[in-house]
Amino acid sequence: MEKNKEEQLLEGLIQELRRGTIVLAVLSQLKSPQYGYSLIVLMKEKGLDLEANTLYPLLRRLEKQGILESLWDTDGTKPRKYYKLSVLGETVYLKLCEAWKDINNVVNNLIEN
Repeated sequence: MEKNKEEQLLEGLIQELRRGTIVLAVLSQLKSPQYGYSLIVLMKEKGLDLEANTLYPLLRRLEKQGILESLWDTDGTKPRKYYKLSVLGETVYLKLCEAWKDINNVVNNLIEN
């Protein structure tokens, strides 16, 4: 069944809203090292369904920006690239948390009044 224009519009706006939170959500789970698939599973368990084609480019971009650092684990049957917050990433994460709380408070105030 084809979606009507209103449903398509709403879906697009929700995607836009969600897109703005993904970086903070991912950083929140990288205080300890995670590899991509484990991060997808962890996020899904916590209620955020994240596609691999969204996550992997984000991880590479955050690593390139110095927010994440990575290391390869070749001890298992399959080599895995683990990501974790760098020192800069820890600072960025804390500042993003502060900004999120401020934005959340303002938006909640706007919605409720």
